[in-house]
Amino acid sequence: MLVAPLLALVAVCIVQLILTMHTRNLLTLAASEGARAAAMAGSNLPAGVTRSRSLLAGAVADDVIESVVASVTRVEGIPVMAVRIVARIPVVGLPITVPLDVTGHAVREGDDAW
Repeated sequence: MLVAPLLALVAVCIVQLILTMHTRNLLTLAASEGARAAAMAGSNLPAGVTRSRSLLAGAVADDVIESVVASVTRVEGIPVMAVRIVARIPVVGLPITVPLDVTGHAVREGDDAW
């Protein structure tokens, strides 16, 4: 009698894990592509944010994404573009969300590298 509820709980946990990992992969892809778009010669930070948002538009619900922010950092003196995406993933069957924060990086291209 206890086997069915336990199997159902395990199934829901597996579905939650799969959905969370899939969303994390989509966010990581969008952040990386946004950083690459911002890092291209002649491009700028808003281009990276726009690229990330366009990739997420059809893949993730709008209320999941909290923020998409692009910035310039330096790693050992080399200019690096970073796009950070903060999201909240809903938990299946519960009224709570799990925070998820990913960042994509790309080396700035061109002679006008900051």
